[in-house]
Amino acid sequence: MTTTAFPLSTIPSHSRWFYSAASLGLLVLVLIGFQLFYLHGTAFPGRPITPPIRTLIIFHGCLMTAWMLLAVGQPLLIGTRRKHLHRKLGVLGVVLAACIVLVGVRVGIESARVKPPGLRLWGLDAIEFMAVPVFTMLIFGLCVLIGVMNRRRPQVHRPMMLMASISLVGAALGRVAPLNALYADTWFEVVFTAFFMQVIVAAILLITKCLVTQSFDQWLAAGFAALTVASVAISLGAKTQAWDQVATFLLR
Repeated sequence: MTTTAFPLSTIPSHSRWFYSAASLGLLVLVLIGFQLFYLHGTAFPGRPITPPIRTLIIFHGCLMTAWMLLAVGQPLLIGTRRKHLHRKLGVLGVVLAACIVLVGVRVGIESARVKPPGLRLWGLDAIEFMAVPVFTMLIFGLCVLIGVMNRRRPQVHRPMMLMASISLVGAALGRVAPLNALYADTWFEVVFTAFFMQVIVAAILLITKCLVTQSFDQWLAAGFAALTVASVAISLGAKTQAWDQVATFLLR
């Protein structure tokens, strides 16, 4: 997802295939988490998609799916030396990312409007939970921005693009009930709310990358650390008066 290809000679062969495999794994998680959406056109855990925002939700789902597919394909293009096509699709990736941020923030706001009174998710009420999708979109956008700005530096570009994709899988993982049951009603839920399994996935990919390449990826590690800190900050910050004021403004 870059507008300018970087020299293939600077990319170790193991690293080329790792990013495609990692992105493919994330795509599988998205398909599992959103299987009701893809197969039956329903929301989790089988209820109809809320009518007032049905079109917005479907559009958002299409954008997110397109990103995950692109995330799998772009490193493959580099690995198979099709850098010209990689560059062209990179432009599409930038436009797609911008659309995902704008539509994703809107989905987060509109979903808070239509959530039933008294509904709590990961210990958060509707207003508090709105922080999760809104800030997730901002994290995604920031990762993409850093990746695009460093498109000539593969050691930065590729980890940041992977972190952008990781930041999107939290919603899918949140719809896999057995995973969430592992930490429900524990301090992990209090500290990480909806982000815990996403952080676990990021940790697994970081460790796998280090083992596969037999080297420490400092940029991927930095992205993981930032994602972890941001997850805690969002989870705890969502319960503050400051966020309540921001949410009230956004819901006007």
